[in-house]
Amino acid sequence: MRFTPGEKHEENLLRKLYVDELKDLYSAEHQLIKALPAMAKAATSRKLKAGFHSHLKQTRQDAARLQKIFKGMKEGPNGKHCSGMEGLIEEGSELIAERPDPEELDAGLIAAAQHIEHCEMAGYGCARAYARLLKESQAVALLTRTYNEEKETDKKLTTLSKEINVEAADAERE
Repeated sequence: MRFTPGEKHEENLLRKLYVDELKDLYSAEHQLIKALPAMAKAATSRKLKAGFHSHLKQTRQDAARLQKIFKGMKEGPNGKHCSGMEGLIEEGSELIAERPDPEELDAGLIAAAQHIEHCEMAGYGCARAYARLLKESQAVALLTRTYNEEKETDKKLTTLSKEINVEAADAERE
């Protein structure tokens, strides 16, 4: 099929990118819903465990927002697998399987979680930019809300890491 140069073709390509990004995010969120309980179980810090449980609730809300966007577009959310999230979760699983000292495990889990948060922020930022260009105002609002929550979770992890990383360093010196 040939397209003549112009706006309609560009919008079709952008819409395809947008839908693909949303499907990728949907896959990522569902993988994370399955992984977060294991991360919470492995964590030894009470604060970190609570953070993972809180993020699980948030992740379920994120997936529900994506479903709402898909429903408004009359599109299905399935059909794509987020390999990036799969790899990030696998790295966290490998860390847990290594059974490091508790302080080191918690520090490593925070690093794994921050990798995940940054991946999500990138995905939601891209999807939001596409939604803006496509004038999908309801989706922009939902994606912005999720993006801001991901940023806030990253900040909380950074704050928590300052405490836990010091504990890991102290344990290393002993």
